[in-house]
Amino acid sequence: MASKIEKIYMALIAMEKDGGTDVSPSILVITFLYLVAVLSVPLYAPQKLIWLAAYPIIASEVYGIGYSRILYRSLWILPLLAIIGMFNPILDHTEAFRINGLLISRGWVSFISILLRGVLALQAVVIMVTLTGFLGVFNLMMRLGFPKVLCTQLLLTYRYLFVIMEEAINMKRARDSRGYGRKSYPLGMWGRFIGQLLIRSTQRSIRIHRAMKARGFSGVFPLVSIKGWDKKAWITFFGWIIVIVLLRFVDFSYYFKALIRN
Repeated sequence: MASKIEKIYMALIAMEKDGGTDVSPSILVITFLYLVAVLSVPLYAPQKLIWLAAYPIIASEVYGIGYSRILYRSLWILPLLAIIGMFNPILDHTEAFRINGLLISRGWVSFISILLRGVLALQAVVIMVTLTGFLGVFNLMMRLGFPKVLCTQLLLTYRYLFVIMEEAINMKRARDSRGYGRKSYPLGMWGRFIGQLLIRSTQRSIRIHRAMKARGFSGVFPLVSIKGWDKKAWITFFGWIIVIVLLRFVDFSYYFKALIRN
């Protein structure tokens, strides 16, 4: 039975296989502009973020990914976001509005806004990575003129994540084969396990770097040919930009309330 770390490793491998190099560079620009739109929403206006959720919902279905898959992957960030905004309801008790006499403070409003921002931003990134794979994102960034140092650093960080995970999987299998079915281990053993993992992954990364240098690596990875900006890409690009701008600057909540009252 595969362990959790093996399942995560296989999920990353599957994501790279599913991603293609025939995706237009427009997806990277669209994602960047969507992130700007989400992060520019005022902290005390979470109702605007709800309307911006239309992009990941529609895009995931249009590209054949499925929003349930994107939603599941994005929920893993909720504990981190909760830690970031957990003190807002405690420190800010200023009244924001009331619901049937129940006071809702600005602290709770900002807390909900932080959760929505993080989840929506991650969903947009997951859609992009699912479509292109991380190698595809690297190629798109290079084609669009991002700094080569930044692109190479991101790619190496991603690649060495696999190195650490592979070493952790090998160490876990070795431990299980000598544990005679034992499931729990003392805290001190986990400290030694982490230390050995750091040493093993560092040694392997050194060997990988030497192999890369021996093959002529000069600090920049070669680019893979990707799809250019054809007519369909331009139509998709401007279509999504119009949708994102409307979702960001038009107060659909106002019109929705007016519709309900009528």
